[in-house]
Amino acid sequence: MANKKHLAILKQGVEVWNDWIENNRNIHLDLSNANLKRRNLSKADLSMVDLCGADLSGVNLQKAHLDAAGLIKANLKNANLDQASLCDTVFVGANL
Repeated sequence: MANKKHLAILKQGVEVWNDWIENNRNIHLDLSNANLKRRNLSKADLSMVDLCGADLSGVNLQKAHLDAAGLIKANLKNANLDQASLCDTVFVGANL
């Protein structure tokens, strides 16, 4: 289950999230099972974030950083991954 605080920060927008995450890399970033349908997360820093089981269908992830993110069983149907950074990202069972 997604950490409610992490989800609330992300919902404030990418700029707020990126500023916050810069100072919080030392914690387990958990957005697992979050419903993020059709959000604009372009340029979001989601590196090392647990997004397992998250619904990212229709999400704009253009130029987002998803390095080492956990996307196990995540729904990425119709997501825009154009120019996204995906080094070491785990997509086991993900719907692409």
